[in-house]
Amino acid sequence: MTLTKLMKGSALSALAVAMAVTALPAQAEAAAAAEQRSQQDREQRQQQRRQERRSDRRQERRSERRQERRSEQRQERRSEQRQERRQERRDYGAERERARRQAVREVSRENRAEERRGADWNRGDRRAERAQERSGRDWNRSERREEQRRAERRAERRTERRIEERRAERRADRRAERRYQERRADRRADRRAERIYRERSVRDRAARSTLERRSRYWDGRRWHNYDRWDRYGWRDNHRYDWYRYRHTNRSIFRLGRYYAPYRDYRYRRLDIGFRLGNLFFGSRYWINDPWRYRLPEVYGPYRWVRYHDDVLLVDIYSGEVVDVIYDFFW
Repeated sequence: MTLTKLMKGSALSALAVAMAVTALPAQAEAAAAAEQRSQQDREQRQQQRRQERRSDRRQERRSERRQERRSEQRQERRSEQRQERRQERRDYGAERERARRQAVREVSRENRAEERRGADWNRGDRRAERAQERSGRDWNRSERREEQRRAERRAERRTERRIEERRAERRADRRAERRYQERRADRRADRRAERIYRERSVRDRAARSTLERRSRYWDGRRWHNYDRWDRYGWRDNHRYDWYRYRHTNRSIFRLGRYYAPYRDYRYRRLDIGFRLGNLFFGSRYWINDPWRYRLPEVYGPYRWVRYHDDVLLVDIYSGEVVDVIYDFFW
């Protein structure tokens, strides 16, 4: 490798380095210029958009103002038309009123003219009529007196006839009142007889019921006498108002689940006179304290028994249901 070649290579490398160094700022300036141009373009676009929005807003405002002006003009026109119509109606009514008044005046003038014309012409007739009346007064006096007497006689006959009619009406009223009093007396007698009959029948029924109510039962050692259960009497006593008492003491009437003596037994609604098996009115189903539920005390062979949510009064020696209250428990 010669010296010339070495000098040439070093010169070329130095030239390349110089060119590279000078090219870098140019590229940076070009990039900066491009970025500046893009930013300017963006600003121009944004400005154009703003101008377009402003123009749109201006157009909308102009259109709104035009519409408002048009609506105001329409309202003004309508108000003017209404006023014109009202004025026309007023003018028309005033013209009609003038025409009516004019017609009335003309008619009144014509009537006055006719009256004035006929006043002089009828004077002679009026004078003749007055003279005739004066001449006929004396001649008609006797007729008037006779007519007055006849009218007085007719009035007297009418008054007599009215008096007779009133007397007949009073007689008829007295007869009707007498019949009414007789009927009232008959009704009183009938009611008295009915009352006596009812009292006798009540006494007889009471006597029979006391005999029929008496009964007795065998407790295994001896016979006991007792009165049969009256299922209506205790319900009229306010002491045993269990329904109202249950509203204020609900927890007492919630006894829990009912377990039937048979496994597959289902609830059936029982009536008075039904006979139960002895397992249904065992001691485990008895209500030992009836007053706790505002039920009357029992006696003799009777026991209050729970049957599902119902309460039964059972004769434990015969199994007969004597009294029942449905849906007693909750």
